[in-house]
Amino acid sequence: MKVHGSLMAGEAGEIVGVSGTAIGQWARHGYIRPSQSADLPHVYSVEDVGEASIVSELLRRGVRHADVRRAIDELRGYGEWPLSEATLATTTWGGRPRIVLREPSGISVLTDRGWQLVTAPLECEDVRLRLRPARAA
Repeated sequence: MKVHGSLMAGEAGEIVGVSGTAIGQWARHGYIRPSQSADLPHVYSVEDVGEASIVSELLRRGVRHADVRRAIDELRGYGEWPLSEATLATTTWGGRPRIVLREPSGISVLTDRGWQLVTAPLECEDVRLRLRPARAA
C-alpha cells in the first residue's frame, strides 16, 4: 500500500498536538507505527499521523492506554491503520470512558473481554480525525 509524506516525530507531533516524544513512545508501544522507516530515526507517513491523531483523541477523552492497545489489536482486520479505518466513538458505559465500534451489524463496546454487542441505546461521542494547527511561537 502506498503511503504519503515523510515526517519526523517532532513534525508528526506538531500536527497532532502532542510532543515528538509522545509520538516516539506511541510507536515503541505499538499504538502507531513509522511506516516510512522503522530504522532510527523513525519516519512517519501522513497516514501514521492520522492514526496518532485518533490515539491522542482517545487518550484525551480518558480512555485507558491498555484499552487503546486492545482496540488496535482487535481491529487489525480493518487494515494498516485500524483506528482510522474503523468507525469509532467513546462512551462512559460502565463508569469509565470506553471505546465504541459502530458497524452495520450493531454497536459494540470494548470491555476487558473484548467487543460486547450493545442492544440498548447508548450515548456516545464520535471520534474524528483531527489535526491541530501549530501554535505561533
